[in-house]
Amino acid sequence: MRKRAAVYSPSSRRPAAPPATPPQPAAEPRWKKWRASWRRLALPAAVAAVAALALALALQPRGMMPDEVDAAIKDAIESIPPRPTSADAYEKIRPSVVLVTARPDEGEEGAKAGPEDEPARGTGVIMVETGIILTNLHVVAGAKRIHVTFADGLVSEAELVGVRPEHDLAVLQAKQLPDDIVPATMRSTAGLRPGDDVVAIGYPFGIGPSASAGVISGLRRDYVSPEGKRLLSNLIQFDAAVNPGNSGGPLVTPEGEVIGIVTGLLNPTEQRVFIGIAFAVPIENAAAGIGLSPF
Repeated sequence: MRKRAAVYSPSSRRPAAPPATPPQPAAEPRWKKWRASWRRLALPAAVAAVAALALALALQPRGMMPDEVDAAIKDAIESIPPRPTSADAYEKIRPSVVLVTARPDEGEEGAKAGPEDEPARGTGVIMVETGIILTNLHVVAGAKRIHVTFADGLVSEAELVGVRPEHDLAVLQAKQLPDDIVPATMRSTAGLRPGDDVVAIGYPFGIGPSASAGVISGLRRDYVSPEGKRLLSNLIQFDAAVNPGNSGGPLVTPEGEVIGIVTGLLNPTEQRVFIGIAFAVPIENAAAGIGLSPF
């Protein structure tokens, strides 16, 4: 919720001296209590409720009792649906999020595996019910075998079917699908503003699916990928905590709608940990990578 600016009423007159016997404060009118409640509500929903109430009152006979007015206002306020939360976003997007495991060439049979043979782990999001999955190119680059783990635990081999290096995006096709596959819902980035709430879902360090909440910090940012040393542009900057393993995961609104694909985090140190600046590819660019034009 955005912080309201303080409003002051300046006056050049000197304050009057207090009376010898201060008057007893009058009981606070009911309408002031209801006004405080209204101020805590989301403006669009509140406006809609007021309009509905005004129409209802216009149709009522004149001379409504104060208790009837109070009850009508209370009913109007309670009819406003609650604002979605980060928990709501997580539950909405979770069935569409997968763990991506990319294994390098294991070399000759019987050869001892070294650190370079450790699988890379990232996140992906189901975009099409046929098993089309988006992830980051740097997660699967150079991999000989790719597997995805769905929300129900099914592990499937996946094939790399498309790349967009300019956006660090890779398109995967899962070879096996769960009985109930749930593609993500996308939302246009038009109208996004710094300060808007967002939630990042993924597998940081292979642990997950994990959720972290924050806000959009900026739009149309540039970022140089440490893996590919390539410049990525027109990115969403956000401050929800992400770490290695979150790459390729969805950045969503409180309604659980995907607005971007997490692609990197900025860190001036050698330790690859989160310090508060992360980036996501706008969903418009990501959707174009699989031939979708949803907006």
